[in-house]
Amino acid sequence: MATSPVAPSPVGIPKSRVRQLMAASIGNVVEWFDWYTYSFLTVYFAEQIFPKSGTNSLVPVLSAFAVFAVGFFMRPLGGLLVGAFADRYGRKAAMTFTIILMGGGSLLLAVTPTYATAGVLAPIILTLARLIQGLSVGGEFAAATTFLVESAPPGRRGLFSSFQYVSTTIGQLFASGLAALLAANLAEADMNSYGWRIPFVVGAVISLVGLWIRKGAEETSAVVSEIQEGKAERPGLFEFLVRYPTKAAMIVGITVAGTVAYYTWTTFLPTYAQQNVSFDKGESLTVSTISLVFFMILQPLLGMLSDRVGRRPMLITFGLAFTILPVPLLGMLTNSFSSLLFIQCLGMIFLGCFTSVSAAVNSELFPTRVRAAGAGFPYSLTVAIFGGTAPLIGTALKDAGNSGLFPWYMSALALVSTLVYVFALKETKDQPLS
Repeated sequence: MATSPVAPSPVGIPKSRVRQLMAASIGNVVEWFDWYTYSFLTVYFAEQIFPKSGTNSLVPVLSAFAVFAVGFFMRPLGGLLVGAFADRYGRKAAMTFTIILMGGGSLLLAVTPTYATAGVLAPIILTLARLIQGLSVGGEFAAATTFLVESAPPGRRGLFSSFQYVSTTIGQLFASGLAALLAANLAEADMNSYGWRIPFVVGAVISLVGLWIRKGAEETSAVVSEIQEGKAERPGLFEFLVRYPTKAAMIVGITVAGTVAYYTWTTFLPTYAQQNVSFDKGESLTVSTISLVFFMILQPLLGMLSDRVGRRPMLITFGLAFTILPVPLLGMLTNSFSSLLFIQCLGMIFLGCFTSVSAAVNSELFPTRVRAAGAGFPYSLTVAIFGGTAPLIGTALKDAGNSGLFPWYMSALALVSTLVYVFALKETKDQPLS
């Protein structure tokens, strides 16, 4: 007969909340540095790892991006397995595991042999590295976001939650900056031979720094000690789904609009502008960089606002804005610098109402016992299905001559999430985490 879960014992106040913030954030920086470095540098390593088709020179690039997509779909598995590990053995242990995975995947990419020297082993090693990275990305969200929110002092969970996307944006900016620096200072032949490997070595080194920072972090789970001592039953792999199916479904509803809006506004919008209004490629990257810095600065400000007004008003504001604005905003896009900058920054103000509170809301929905897996798996699954495919859907609609449908697609998903925010989600700001 199964033992009933016992009430969690309180966890002590961390000696250094700054150390807790750094411990959670460093993993996100590394994760997204590695993730975006791969996409930025694909043009340099694709032909070396994947052999050309006899007639199509695009085969290497397409193959490299196919491997990128495979890594994306490992994220839900990471959210489930590492989330369950974090619930059973603690957030700190899970975060140590994910940062080792990150560093290992990055190092494996750095030493991947070329097809000329290793044959079919080269793409196999590259694919393995991406699978490891995809697993670690999903697991990092499950463990680090719960750790972040559980580390927060009373009344500051929104602020701490916002650092999830502060660190994500730092990783993205670092990746684009280092890739641009190397491309500007190395000849193309050098970038093709060894230059593309340098950022992955950097990622592995940063992982070691992150491992040291996380070593000094303090456990935040209020029940893991009882589970380890046998005073509470170990949570099952799918216990969060069996006991709280409505909350798991709610995370899907909460996330679906946010993830499509996030990947569109932070990643795909410059490409969308290039495809639809012939926007200059160099200028679009400049606009993207400026708007990402703006987006990063917004996160803690909006997180603190949510600690005052609540999570629901923030999410409803985001949902209504993205139900109404995508069609007129993208419709007024022109090839002028100020047009794209205004549209991207305005969208990011409302997007920040989602990203700044996402980790807090997900964590506040579930009890400590199943929080990491309960928050991590549905979120990562939704991101893989909807967020990861947003650029693909936008490009496919453009190729089919229906690019005007993409903003309507965003608005429809935003309406779905808005209905969840208004009618299904209760305010969680003042709910005790235990």
